[in-house]
Amino acid sequence: MSTAIEFNNISKQYRLGLVSTRTLSHDLDRWWKVNVMHKEDPYLKIGSVNDRSQAADSEYVWALKDIDFKVEQGDVVGIIGKNGAGKSTLLKLLSKVTGPTTGTIRARGRIGSLLEVGTGFHPEMTGRENIFMNGAILGMTKQEIARKLDEIVDFSGCERYLDTPVKRYSSGMMVRLGFAVAAHLDPEILVVDEVLAVGDAEFQKKAIGKMQDVSKGEGRTVLFVSHNMASVKALCKTGILLENGMIKYIDTVDKVVQQYQMANYGVSSIAIGDRLDRKGNGKLRLQNLCFLNTNNEIVDRVSIGDSFKIRLDLKNNSWGKDDTIQELSLGINDEFGQRIIVMNNEFLGKNIKVSSQDSNSIVEFVIEKCPLAIGSYTMAFFLSDKLNNIIDWIDNIATLYVEEGDYYGTGKVQKKGLGRFVIDYDIQ
Repeated sequence: MSTAIEFNNISKQYRLGLVSTRTLSHDLDRWWKVNVMHKEDPYLKIGSVNDRSQAADSEYVWALKDIDFKVEQGDVVGIIGKNGAGKSTLLKLLSKVTGPTTGTIRARGRIGSLLEVGTGFHPEMTGRENIFMNGAILGMTKQEIARKLDEIVDFSGCERYLDTPVKRYSSGMMVRLGFAVAAHLDPEILVVDEVLAVGDAEFQKKAIGKMQDVSKGEGRTVLFVSHNMASVKALCKTGILLENGMIKYIDTVDKVVQQYQMANYGVSSIAIGDRLDRKGNGKLRLQNLCFLNTNNEIVDRVSIGDSFKIRLDLKNNSWGKDDTIQELSLGINDEFGQRIIVMNNEFLGKNIKVSSQDSNSIVEFVIEKCPLAIGSYTMAFFLSDKLNNIIDWIDNIATLYVEEGDYYGTGKVQKKGLGRFVIDYDIQ
Protein backbone atom coordinates (compact mmCIF):
# COMPACT_ATOMS: atom_id res chain seq x y z
CA MET A 1 0.00 0.00 0.00
CA SER A 2 1.42 3.39 -0.99
CA THR A 3 1.70 6.49 1.14
CA ALA A 4 -1.00 9.08 0.35
CA ILE A 5 0.07 11.89 2.71
CA GLU A 6 3.42 12.59 4.31
CA PHE A 7 4.16 15.38 6.82
CA ASN A 8 7.90 15.97 7.27
CA ASN A 9 8.92 18.18 10.21
CA ILE A 10 5.98 20.54 9.69
CA SER A 11 5.77 23.64 11.86
CA LYS A 12 3.59 26.74 11.59
CA GLN A 13 4.40 29.98 13.38
CA TYR A 14 2.16 33.02 13.85
CA ARG A 15 2.78 36.44 15.28
CA LEU A 16 0.27 37.29 17.98
CA GLY A 17 -1.97 40.25 17.24
CA LEU A 18 -0.05 41.50 14.22
CA VAL A 19 0.85 40.64 10.65
CA SER A 20 4.54 40.36 9.67
CA THR A 21 7.22 41.65 12.06
CA ARG A 22 5.72 45.12 12.61
CA THR A 23 8.47 47.10 10.84
CA LEU A 24 9.48 47.28 7.16
CA SER A 25 13.17 47.05 8.03
CA HIS A 26 12.65 43.78 9.92
CA ASP A 27 10.55 42.33 7.09
CA LEU A 28 13.19 43.26 4.50
CA ASP A 29 15.96 41.85 6.68
CA ARG A 30 14.02 38.61 7.10
CA TRP A 31 13.32 38.32 3.37
CA TRP A 32 16.95 39.06 2.46
CA LYS A 33 18.43 36.46 4.82
CA VAL A 34 15.98 33.72 3.87
CA ASN A 35 15.49 34.24 0.12
CA VAL A 36 18.79 35.75 -1.00
CA MET A 37 21.41 34.58 1.48
CA HIS A 38 19.57 31.26 2.09
CA LYS A 39 20.15 31.41 5.82
CA GLU A 40 17.86 30.20 8.57
CA ASP A 41 14.97 32.52 9.39
CA PRO A 42 16.08 34.29 12.63
CA TYR A 43 12.46 34.57 13.78
CA LEU A 44 12.06 30.77 13.85
CA LYS A 45 14.39 30.61 16.83
CA ILE A 46 11.83 32.28 19.04
CA GLY A 47 8.23 31.51 19.88
CA SER A 48 6.19 29.98 22.68
CA VAL A 49 4.23 26.74 22.87
CA ASN A 50 0.66 26.95 21.59
CA ASP A 51 -1.13 26.79 24.96
CA ARG A 52 -4.18 29.05 24.70
CA SER A 53 -4.82 28.89 28.47
CA GLN A 54 -1.52 30.57 29.37
CA ALA A 55 -0.48 34.20 29.00
CA ALA A 56 1.92 34.80 26.12
CA ASP A 57 5.62 35.08 26.97
CA SER A 58 6.60 35.79 23.35
CA GLU A 59 5.18 37.72 20.40
CA TYR A 60 5.39 34.51 18.35
CA VAL A 61 3.52 31.26 18.83
CA TRP A 62 3.93 27.83 17.25
CA ALA A 63 0.47 26.76 16.11
CA LEU A 64 2.11 23.49 15.03
CA LYS A 65 5.55 22.23 15.98
CA ASP A 66 7.58 19.33 14.55
CA ILE A 67 4.70 17.36 13.02
CA ASP A 68 5.82 14.05 11.45
CA PHE A 69 3.48 11.31 10.29
CA LYS A 70 2.37 9.33 7.24
CA VAL A 71 -1.08 8.30 6.07
CA GLU A 72 -1.43 5.25 3.86
CA GLN A 73 -3.76 5.22 0.88
CA GLY A 74 -7.29 4.23 1.87
CA ASP A 75 -6.77 4.95 5.57
CA VAL A 76 -9.31 7.00 7.53
CA VAL A 77 -7.54 9.12 10.15
CA GLY A 78 -9.31 10.88 12.99
CA ILE A 79 -7.54 13.97 14.35
CA ILE A 80 -8.69 14.92 17.85
CA GLY A 81 -7.66 17.31 20.59
CA LYS A 82 -8.85 20.32 22.54
CA ASN A 83 -9.86 23.59 20.91
CA GLY A 84 -6.71 25.39 19.78
CA ALA A 85 -4.60 22.21 19.63
CA GLY A 86 -3.78 22.81 15.94
CA LYS A 87 -6.22 20.45 14.21
CA SER A 88 -7.69 22.97 11.78
CA THR A 89 -4.27 24.47 11.07
CA LEU A 90 -3.02 21.02 10.11
CA LEU A 91 -5.83 20.53 7.60
CA LYS A 92 -5.41 24.04 6.20
CA LEU A 93 -1.75 23.30 5.52
CA LEU A 94 -2.70 20.09 3.72
CA SER A 95 -5.38 21.92 1.71
CA LYS A 96 -2.87 24.69 0.83
CA VAL A 97 -5.03 27.40 2.40
CA THR A 98 -1.82 28.49 4.07
CA GLY A 99 1.79 27.33 3.90
CA PRO A 100 4.02 25.77 6.57
CA THR A 101 6.73 27.81 8.22
CA THR A 102 9.10 24.86 8.10
CA GLY A 103 8.95 21.38 6.63
CA THR A 104 7.33 19.79 3.61
CA ILE A 105 4.02 18.09 2.85
CA ARG A 106 3.65 15.48 0.14
CA ALA A 107 0.19 14.45 -0.98
CA ARG A 108 -0.53 12.10 -3.86
CA GLY A 109 -3.80 12.85 -5.64
CA ARG A 110 -6.52 15.46 -5.75
CA ILE A 111 -7.61 16.90 -2.39
CA GLY A 112 -11.24 17.69 -1.61
CA SER A 113 -11.57 19.98 1.39
CA LEU A 114 -14.51 20.91 3.55
CA LEU A 115 -13.04 23.11 6.25
CA GLU A 116 -15.80 25.59 7.07
CA VAL A 117 -19.52 25.97 6.50
CA GLY A 118 -20.18 27.28 3.00
CA THR A 119 -16.53 27.60 2.04
CA GLY A 120 -16.38 29.23 -1.41
CA PHE A 121 -20.12 29.94 -1.58
CA HIS A 122 -21.35 33.33 -2.75
CA PRO A 123 -24.45 34.42 -0.78
CA GLU A 124 -26.11 36.15 -3.76
CA MET A 125 -25.77 33.16 -6.07
CA THR A 126 -28.23 30.28 -6.12
CA GLY A 127 -27.49 26.79 -4.88
CA ARG A 128 -27.13 25.55 -8.46
CA GLU A 129 -24.70 28.34 -9.38
CA ASN A 130 -22.68 27.73 -6.22
CA ILE A 131 -22.41 24.03 -7.02
CA PHE A 132 -20.75 24.88 -10.34
CA MET A 133 -18.56 27.58 -8.83
CA ASN A 134 -17.53 25.53 -5.79
CA GLY A 135 -16.89 22.48 -7.93
CA ALA A 136 -14.65 24.54 -10.21
CA ILE A 137 -12.72 25.86 -7.20
CA LEU A 138 -12.21 22.28 -6.04
CA GLY A 139 -10.88 21.29 -9.47
CA MET A 140 -13.88 19.77 -11.25
CA THR A 141 -14.58 20.55 -14.89
CA LYS A 142 -17.95 21.98 -15.96
CA GLN A 143 -18.83 18.75 -17.75
CA GLU A 144 -17.94 16.70 -14.67
CA ILE A 145 -20.12 18.87 -12.44
CA ALA A 146 -23.04 18.72 -14.91
CA ARG A 147 -22.75 14.93 -15.06
CA LYS A 148 -22.87 14.62 -11.26
CA LEU A 149 -25.34 17.46 -10.59
CA ASP A 150 -28.32 15.18 -9.94
CA GLU A 151 -26.29 13.04 -7.51
CA ILE A 152 -25.02 16.13 -5.67
CA VAL A 153 -28.50 17.65 -5.36
CA ASP A 154 -30.05 14.35 -4.27
CA PHE A 155 -27.37 13.80 -1.62
CA SER A 156 -27.72 17.33 -0.25
CA GLY A 157 -31.50 17.09 0.09
CA CYS A 158 -31.83 20.75 -0.98
CA GLU A 159 -33.54 20.25 -4.34
CA ARG A 160 -36.49 22.51 -3.47
CA TYR A 161 -34.16 25.46 -2.81
CA LEU A 162 -31.70 24.76 -5.62
CA ASP A 163 -32.52 27.99 -7.47
CA THR A 164 -32.71 30.14 -4.32
CA PRO A 165 -29.77 32.37 -3.26
CA VAL A 166 -27.78 30.58 -0.57
CA LYS A 167 -27.98 33.63 1.72
CA ARG A 168 -31.45 32.32 2.55
CA TYR A 169 -30.11 28.86 3.45
CA SER A 170 -29.72 27.74 7.04
CA SER A 171 -26.23 26.77 8.23
CA GLY A 172 -27.28 23.12 8.04
CA MET A 173 -28.37 23.46 4.41
CA MET A 174 -25.08 25.17 3.58
CA VAL A 175 -23.18 22.25 5.10
CA ARG A 176 -25.32 19.74 3.20
CA LEU A 177 -24.63 21.43 -0.12
CA GLY A 178 -20.94 22.03 0.55
CA PHE A 179 -20.32 18.47 1.69
CA ALA A 180 -22.27 17.07 -1.26
CA VAL A 181 -20.00 18.93 -3.70
CA ALA A 182 -16.78 17.92 -1.93
CA ALA A 183 -17.86 14.27 -1.56
CA HIS A 184 -18.70 13.94 -5.26
CA LEU A 185 -15.44 15.51 -6.36
CA ASP A 186 -14.01 11.96 -6.31
CA PRO A 187 -10.87 13.21 -4.60
CA GLU A 188 -8.06 10.82 -3.74
CA ILE A 189 -7.91 12.63 -0.37
CA LEU A 190 -10.97 14.00 1.45
CA VAL A 191 -10.39 16.51 4.29
CA VAL A 192 -13.30 17.23 6.65
CA ASP A 193 -13.10 19.61 9.61
CA GLU A 194 -15.92 19.45 12.18
CA VAL A 195 -18.58 20.66 9.75
CA LEU A 196 -20.81 17.64 10.35
CA ALA A 197 -21.62 19.00 13.81
CA VAL A 198 -23.93 21.55 12.15
CA GLY A 199 -25.99 18.98 10.27
CA ASP A 200 -28.92 17.05 11.67
CA ALA A 201 -28.75 13.38 12.72
CA GLU A 202 -30.04 12.10 9.37
CA PHE A 203 -27.42 14.06 7.43
CA GLN A 204 -24.59 13.08 9.79
CA LYS A 205 -25.45 9.41 9.27
CA LYS A 206 -25.54 9.92 5.50
CA ALA A 207 -22.25 11.86 5.49
CA ILE A 208 -20.43 9.29 7.61
CA GLY A 209 -21.77 6.55 5.34
CA LYS A 210 -20.47 8.43 2.31
CA MET A 211 -17.02 8.82 3.87
CA GLN A 212 -16.96 5.11 4.67
CA ASP A 213 -17.88 4.32 1.06
CA VAL A 214 -15.17 6.68 -0.18
CA SER A 215 -12.50 5.05 2.00
CA LYS A 216 -13.49 1.37 2.00
CA GLY A 217 -15.24 0.96 -1.32
CA GLU A 218 -13.11 3.28 -3.40
CA GLY A 219 -9.82 3.12 -1.52
CA ARG A 220 -9.60 6.86 -0.96
CA THR A 221 -7.98 8.59 2.01
CA VAL A 222 -9.94 10.60 4.60
CA LEU A 223 -8.71 13.01 7.29
CA PHE A 224 -11.49 13.75 9.73
CA VAL A 225 -11.43 16.34 12.55
CA SER A 226 -14.23 16.19 15.11
CA HIS A 227 -15.03 16.57 18.79
CA ASN A 228 -17.69 13.87 18.46
CA MET A 229 -15.87 10.78 19.69
CA ALA A 230 -18.68 8.46 18.57
CA SER A 231 -18.32 9.65 14.97
CA VAL A 232 -14.53 9.40 15.12
CA LYS A 233 -14.66 5.82 16.43
CA ALA A 234 -17.36 4.81 13.93
CA LEU A 235 -15.49 6.18 10.92
CA CYS A 236 -11.76 6.05 11.57
CA LYS A 237 -9.17 3.31 11.86
CA THR A 238 -6.22 5.43 12.96
CA GLY A 239 -6.18 8.32 15.44
CA ILE A 240 -3.88 11.28 16.04
CA LEU A 241 -4.05 13.22 19.30
CA LEU A 242 -2.78 16.81 19.12
CA GLU A 243 -1.92 18.86 22.19
CA ASN A 244 -0.56 22.42 22.15
CA GLY A 245 0.37 22.12 18.48
CA MET A 246 2.32 18.89 18.86
CA ILE A 247 1.52 15.23 18.31
CA LYS A 248 0.99 13.55 21.66
CA TYR A 249 -0.16 10.11 20.52
CA ILE A 250 -0.69 8.10 17.32
CA ASP A 251 -2.27 4.65 17.38
CA THR A 252 -5.52 2.85 16.62
CA VAL A 253 -8.51 5.14 17.00
CA ASP A 254 -9.81 3.30 20.11
CA LYS A 255 -6.52 3.78 21.96
CA VAL A 256 -6.17 7.42 20.91
CA VAL A 257 -9.73 8.28 21.98
CA GLN A 258 -9.08 6.53 25.29
CA GLN A 259 -5.90 8.59 25.82
CA TYR A 260 -7.81 11.78 25.06
CA GLN A 261 -10.58 10.92 27.50
CA MET A 262 -8.15 9.87 30.21
CA ALA A 263 -6.55 13.31 30.02
CA ASN A 264 -9.86 15.15 30.23
CA TYR A 265 -12.24 13.24 32.48
CA GLY A 266 -10.60 13.28 35.87
CA VAL A 267 -8.93 10.68 38.10
CA SER A 268 -10.01 7.49 39.81
CA SER A 269 -10.16 8.45 43.46
CA ILE A 270 -11.67 11.85 44.23
CA ALA A 271 -12.31 13.32 47.66
CA ILE A 272 -15.68 14.95 47.13
CA GLY A 273 -16.77 15.89 50.63
CA ASP A 274 -16.28 19.62 50.00
CA ARG A 275 -17.95 19.78 46.61
CA LEU A 276 -20.89 22.17 46.48
CA ASP A 277 -22.48 21.00 43.21
CA ARG A 278 -24.80 18.55 44.99
CA LYS A 279 -28.34 18.31 46.30
CA GLY A 280 -29.82 16.97 49.53
CA ASN A 281 -30.15 17.70 53.23
CA GLY A 282 -26.64 16.44 53.94
CA LYS A 283 -27.45 14.22 56.93
CA LEU A 284 -25.22 11.65 55.27
CA ARG A 285 -22.75 12.81 52.67
CA LEU A 286 -20.52 10.95 50.24
CA GLN A 287 -16.92 11.81 51.13
CA ASN A 288 -14.91 9.66 48.77
CA LEU A 289 -15.19 7.05 46.01
CA CYS A 290 -12.48 4.68 44.84
CA PHE A 291 -12.09 1.50 42.78
CA LEU A 292 -10.40 -1.53 44.36
CA ASN A 293 -9.03 -4.62 42.62
CA THR A 294 -9.16 -8.13 44.09
CA ASN A 295 -6.07 -7.30 46.21
CA ASN A 296 -7.88 -4.26 47.67
CA GLU A 297 -5.48 -1.93 45.85
CA ILE A 298 -6.83 1.38 44.55
CA VAL A 299 -6.88 1.37 40.74
CA ASP A 300 -8.18 3.66 38.01
CA ARG A 301 -8.79 0.96 35.37
CA VAL A 302 -9.90 -2.63 35.05
CA SER A 303 -10.02 -5.15 32.23
CA ILE A 304 -13.16 -6.68 30.79
CA GLY A 305 -14.02 -9.74 32.90
CA ASP A 306 -12.09 -8.55 35.99
CA SER A 307 -13.76 -8.50 39.38
CA PHE A 308 -13.47 -5.26 41.33
CA LYS A 309 -15.19 -3.15 43.97
CA ILE A 310 -16.45 0.40 44.08
CA ARG A 311 -16.02 1.73 47.59
CA LEU A 312 -18.08 4.64 48.92
CA ASP A 313 -17.16 6.47 52.13
CA LEU A 314 -20.14 8.15 53.81
CA LYS A 315 -19.82 10.78 56.52
CA ASN A 316 -22.46 11.04 59.24
CA ASN A 317 -23.29 14.70 59.73
CA SER A 318 -26.65 14.59 61.56
CA TRP A 319 -28.04 11.07 61.07
CA GLY A 320 -30.60 10.24 63.77
CA LYS A 321 -31.57 6.91 65.26
CA ASP A 322 -35.00 7.10 63.58
CA ASP A 323 -33.60 7.88 60.13
CA THR A 324 -33.70 5.09 57.55
CA ILE A 325 -32.09 4.76 54.13
CA GLN A 326 -34.66 3.99 51.47
CA GLU A 327 -32.56 4.12 48.29
CA LEU A 328 -28.84 4.08 47.64
CA SER A 329 -27.94 4.17 43.95
CA LEU A 330 -24.74 4.34 41.97
CA GLY A 331 -25.20 5.25 38.31
CA ILE A 332 -22.65 4.53 35.58
CA ASN A 333 -22.52 6.84 32.56
CA ASP A 334 -20.70 6.17 29.32
CA GLU A 335 -18.21 8.55 27.69
CA PHE A 336 -21.07 10.47 26.06
CA GLY A 337 -22.86 11.11 29.38
CA GLN A 338 -25.59 8.51 28.81
CA ARG A 339 -26.71 6.52 31.87
CA ILE A 340 -26.18 2.84 31.02
CA ILE A 341 -26.32 1.09 34.42
CA VAL A 342 -27.91 1.82 37.77
CA MET A 343 -26.95 -0.26 40.81
CA ASN A 344 -29.68 0.16 43.42
CA ASN A 345 -30.22 -1.54 46.77
CA GLU A 346 -34.01 -1.57 46.28
CA PHE A 347 -33.76 -3.39 42.95
CA LEU A 348 -31.61 -6.09 44.55
CA GLY A 349 -33.60 -6.38 47.80
CA LYS A 350 -30.83 -5.10 50.05
CA ASN A 351 -31.47 -3.07 53.19
CA ILE A 352 -28.77 -0.63 54.24
CA LYS A 353 -28.69 0.52 57.83
CA VAL A 354 -26.48 3.22 59.30
CA SER A 355 -26.30 3.73 63.02
CA SER A 356 -26.55 7.25 64.40
CA GLN A 357 -23.51 6.35 66.50
CA ASP A 358 -21.29 5.84 63.45
CA SER A 359 -19.31 8.86 62.30
CA ASN A 360 -18.31 7.17 59.04
CA SER A 361 -19.75 4.28 57.02
CA ILE A 362 -18.52 2.27 54.05
CA VAL A 363 -20.64 0.86 51.25
CA GLU A 364 -19.07 -1.41 48.64
CA PHE A 365 -20.50 -2.37 45.27
CA VAL A 366 -18.98 -5.68 44.22
CA ILE A 367 -18.75 -6.24 40.45
CA GLU A 368 -18.08 -9.82 39.44
CA LYS A 369 -16.61 -10.11 35.95
CA CYS A 370 -16.85 -6.57 34.59
CA PRO A 371 -19.40 -6.52 31.74
CA LEU A 372 -18.52 -3.05 30.45
CA ALA A 373 -17.09 -2.47 26.99
CA ILE A 374 -13.77 -0.72 26.40
CA GLY A 375 -14.00 2.97 27.26
CA SER A 376 -14.30 5.47 30.11
CA TYR A 377 -17.20 5.65 32.55
CA THR A 378 -18.21 8.27 35.11
CA MET A 379 -20.11 7.67 38.35
CA ALA A 380 -23.17 9.37 39.86
CA PHE A 381 -24.44 8.89 43.45
CA PHE A 382 -27.94 9.18 44.93
CA LEU A 383 -29.19 8.65 48.49
CA SER A 384 -32.73 9.14 49.90
CA ASP A 385 -34.61 8.34 53.12
CA LYS A 386 -37.89 6.54 53.82
CA LEU A 387 -39.87 9.78 53.24
CA ASN A 388 -38.22 10.11 49.81
CA ASN A 389 -36.21 13.13 50.95
CA ILE A 390 -32.97 13.51 49.06
CA ILE A 391 -30.03 13.05 51.41
CA ASP A 392 -27.19 13.39 48.89
CA TRP A 393 -27.13 13.55 45.09
CA ILE A 394 -23.99 14.29 43.10
CA ASP A 395 -22.79 13.55 39.53
CA ASN A 396 -19.40 13.04 37.87
CA ILE A 397 -17.63 11.88 40.99
CA ALA A 398 -15.01 9.58 39.47
CA THR A 399 -13.90 8.02 36.20
CA LEU A 400 -13.25 4.33 35.54
CA TYR A 401 -11.33 3.16 32.48
CA VAL A 402 -12.08 -0.29 31.05
CA GLU A 403 -9.51 -2.06 28.88
CA GLU A 404 -9.37 -5.26 26.83
CA GLY A 405 -9.31 -8.43 28.87
CA ASP A 406 -9.53 -12.23 28.85
CA TYR A 407 -13.09 -12.64 30.04
CA TYR A 408 -13.47 -16.31 29.17
CA GLY A 409 -10.11 -17.41 30.57
CA THR A 410 -9.00 -18.71 27.19
CA GLY A 411 -5.76 -16.79 26.99
CA LYS A 412 -7.22 -14.71 24.18
CA VAL A 413 -8.04 -11.03 24.49
CA GLN A 414 -11.77 -10.40 24.43
CA LYS A 415 -13.26 -7.01 23.58
CA LYS A 416 -16.72 -7.74 24.93
CA GLY A 417 -18.02 -9.73 27.84
CA LEU A 418 -21.04 -10.48 29.95
CA GLY A 419 -21.04 -10.35 33.72
CA ARG A 420 -23.25 -9.50 36.65
CA PHE A 421 -23.37 -6.86 39.33
CA VAL A 422 -23.69 -7.83 43.00
CA ILE A 423 -24.25 -5.17 45.63
CA ASP A 424 -22.90 -5.74 49.11
CA TYR A 425 -22.12 -3.41 51.98
CA ASP A 426 -20.04 -3.25 55.10
CA ILE A 427 -20.60 -0.77 57.91
CA GLN A 428 -17.54 0.18 59.95
